[in-house]
Amino acid sequence: MQFLKNLIHKQEKHFIKGGKLEKFFPLYEMTDTFLFTSGKVTSSASHVRDVLDLKRMMMTVVIALIPAVLMALFNTGYQANLGMKQMGLSESSHWQGQVVEWLGLGHDPSSILANMVLGALYFLPVYIVTIAAGGFWEVLFAIVRKHEINEGFLVTSLLFPLILPPNIPYWQVVLGISFGVVIGKEVFGGVGMNILNPALTARAFLFFAYPAEISGDKVWVAVDGLSQATPLAQFADTQMTMSFSWWDSFIGLIPGSMGETSTLACIIGAVILIATKVGSWKIMLSVVIGMLGMSLGLNAIGSTANPMFAVGPEWHLVLGGFAFGTVFMATDPVSAAMTEQGKYIYGLLIGILVVLVRVVNPAFPEGMMLAILFMNVFAPIIDRYFINLNIKRRLARHVA
Repeated sequence: MQFLKNLIHKQEKHFIKGGKLEKFFPLYEMTDTFLFTSGKVTSSASHVRDVLDLKRMMMTVVIALIPAVLMALFNTGYQANLGMKQMGLSESSHWQGQVVEWLGLGHDPSSILANMVLGALYFLPVYIVTIAAGGFWEVLFAIVRKHEINEGFLVTSLLFPLILPPNIPYWQVVLGISFGVVIGKEVFGGVGMNILNPALTARAFLFFAYPAEISGDKVWVAVDGLSQATPLAQFADTQMTMSFSWWDSFIGLIPGSMGETSTLACIIGAVILIATKVGSWKIMLSVVIGMLGMSLGLNAIGSTANPMFAVGPEWHLVLGGFAFGTVFMATDPVSAAMTEQGKYIYGLLIGILVVLVRVVNPAFPEGMMLAILFMNVFAPIIDRYFINLNIKRRLARHVA
């Protein structure tokens, strides 16, 4: 490692001011700081010492996402293999399934290895395309603006594939992440300046621009000709009966976006984020309380025409992207509320809104994405209110 470090540092002269590759300094700096800890230290006052910088924060989120990623690999393959078994298919029409057949793994849904490999063949290409397309825009804006490449995209690039269906066309992945990075973040000034979560902005763009590829019963399972509704869609349809148990929904063995289905994986991630103080437990708790209160209220009101009124909070917790959005999206430190009191209001309103969207509009049973994006817009207003309130209290004490 010391040899590699010396080799990289010898190239620094070409990238610093006056060097032949001065314009590409952000690329050099990104490579150096990603592989090695910076040797620069602050020797004079005044400065703040803290072990948690942006890089460590982003890597902590990535580590917290690992359970969701592993479950995404398994469940994506499991749903595809299970679908092929239900349809009586012995060969897959997708190249991913053909690779699994070439490896001699078959399409046995009871085989953990077969499910993981098949799921990886769906997830990893989407992740690689996301890295390539989104990374291009990150590097381009860093070079033009002459600043460092921030590590925030490491999280965005992992979050985005997890909230997509397995059969999403790659060209739509490119368009979606490009919109999320450029319009959702860079036009506001880059990391720390955006008011919307970039990954959710990218998904919202795809949802409204190409709804056929990101909604409907046929997009959730990677088997041609198989139409299988998600549990939320089954609840919303009076002609359908629930075909999944609560336990399956909690573990994540249900159709849905690749990484959003497992509440258990999200809880493990939440424990990591809360223990490291990277994610706000106040926001997570408030979202759950808001959902709990709103769903119980609608249960009490009831409806003979809309079956979603009868869905209890225990189901709202484990279905759709509620758990994933609560843990990884709503707690985004940039787009969420920053004041301590504001975090409670911010999370509470997200929990209320997601249930309202799911129940009042059963034609669109999932509402977590819209609820978070809506509250991203109002987060600065919430913070402003509590900041002004604190200023008034301090002025009152000063006068006294």
